[in-house]
Amino acid sequence: MAAAVYDPDPSFCRWFVEPAVYAFGRRRVMAAFVDYLRTGTDTERAGAVRAWYSAHVPLRADRSPVYAPGGVRDPALDETRDIKVAWLEASLRVFAEATDLQMRHRVLLNLPTSRATYPPSLHKLFESTLASARAHPDPHIRRWAAAADHKGA
Repeated sequence: MAAAVYDPDPSFCRWFVEPAVYAFGRRRVMAAFVDYLRTGTDTERAGAVRAWYSAHVPLRADRSPVYAPGGVRDPALDETRDIKVAWLEASLRVFAEATDLQMRHRVLLNLPTSRATYPPSLHKLFESTLASARAHPDPHIRRWAAAADHKGA
């Protein structure tokens, strides 16, 4: 996953992510990106944000016989509900802790603006992020907050 995280081109990092999803499962790949987001350098965090999108690649039978009718694949390898929640939480925390404006942009502008997307355990953190974004001097961050306020109305 390091190759995907360090590739600066969001289109090319998919070349590393997609085979990993088929080989190791979406869960493991996404969990690696969550770890980079939680503990990585700003460069690694930015790479994880770029690569996260590619981890959602559709799993197709023509790419791997395990997804064809009659194919056998443990569904747990691709179960990601809790990993997606971990991503949301890590992103909200990075926004709160980051001092670099570009990093704040990367994580926040890739987050959903709908409160309904967040589980109850993250509502308080979402509201705190929203309050901070409303008051932020950057217009792009305030625009994210306005979109969240609009969807919450």
